[in-house]
Amino acid sequence: MADVGIPRKKSPRAPSISLDEAIDRVMKAYDKERLHPAPTEVVAQNLGYKGASSGSALSAMASLRYYGLLERPSDGLLAVTKDVEALKFAPDEDLKRSLLLSFLRRPALFSELLEKYSTGLPSDANLKYDLIQRGFLPPSAGDVVAVFRRSVEFTRYFEGDDAESAPALSAPTPAEVQELPQKLAVEPLAAPVAGSKVPRTEVLDDADCDRIPVRLRGGRRAWLVIPTPFFNADKARLKAQIDLLLTEDGIEDEDDL
Repeated sequence: MADVGIPRKKSPRAPSISLDEAIDRVMKAYDKERLHPAPTEVVAQNLGYKGASSGSALSAMASLRYYGLLERPSDGLLAVTKDVEALKFAPDEDLKRSLLLSFLRRPALFSELLEKYSTGLPSDANLKYDLIQRGFLPPSAGDVVAVFRRSVEFTRYFEGDDAESAPALSAPTPAEVQELPQKLAVEPLAAPVAGSKVPRTEVLDDADCDRIPVRLRGGRRAWLVIPTPFFNADKARLKAQIDLLLTEDGIEDEDDL
């Protein structure tokens, strides 16, 4: 006799398609609708499905929302996000990769796994065991592992830890490095931006840091304050903050130049 009234156990939420496939599908939707909201049925067709009633279409649209590629402005409507448009028209590969990395980190599960395995992914068997401990059914866990690994490889996520492939910062000259301790002792910090609540003396209070000058346009200078030790997880957080500044303030900075 079949069980009645017992809800079927479901795995936690996670993308069912890899990021490269998600990008390919959402670009088709962007070409059709740009950023305009459209009914779910129409969006499903724009993504390459016959309609929104199939399980594969619903799963794909959910995955695109997990990645931050689609948003729901109101019930029954979906729209491509502005970040997708930024990716499509990004002027260089570094910006494109930064956006792809932000999409990869958007699903909560993927963000947690990247944080946990910050030095590189373990075997598929190890990842599957991890997901099962998180509540995934074994068949679903295997599928999610494949989607996660392919997405990580697509974005070249761990290449950022290599010195040769890491984004290059403006390196200080030997003379700047030599004069750095004296400048920190006598050179006042720039006045904070209006409305800022960050104390001006905050950067100088931590002695266990390397302070690296970065030359900016117009003779200005910024300082990177790097704690010691500086772990791989720290690098990821710092780069995520820089990526956020690029996506939020890039347009205003261009207008000010």
